[in-house]
Amino acid sequence: MSGDTPRISRQHLLAIYRQAREQFPGECCGFILGEGPDAELVQCDNVIDKYHRLDPESYPRTSANGYMLGVKDIRRLDDSFATEAPARVIYHSHPKVGAYFSDEDTEAAVTTGWSVDYLVVDVQETEVVEAILFRRQGDRYEQIARFDGEAV
Repeated sequence: MSGDTPRISRQHLLAIYRQAREQFPGECCGFILGEGPDAELVQCDNVIDKYHRLDPESYPRTSANGYMLGVKDIRRLDDSFATEAPARVIYHSHPKVGAYFSDEDTEAAVTTGWSVDYLVVDVQETEVVEAILFRRQGDRYEQIARFDGEAV
């Protein structure tokens, strides 16, 4: 890990893992504002199913293989960059398929242009296997940290 890799507290990591298990087999999502002991975990609702139901042609993915933050969450995340505690990490889970940064993840991350790292959680039927933190390197995202999973 490099010196500027965001530290994710054990408490926040376990909360993310619990959220991933609770929302399984759908993807969970959220973000972490700030750093250190004052960092705030913001668990978001994955609204992609709502958009898929309204317009499946424009939104072909469902929570089984995608996530989308709601408007209020996007606004809070975006507004955080002008504060003392900007978003440092955006996270989501990958149910049943492993923790990797997909082409869709890359496209969405590049499109937003937010300067954050991305945590992807490998959640399976009975446990969280691991979580991997990715950072943009040029036009792709590379692993910068790995966290052991939990049977939560």
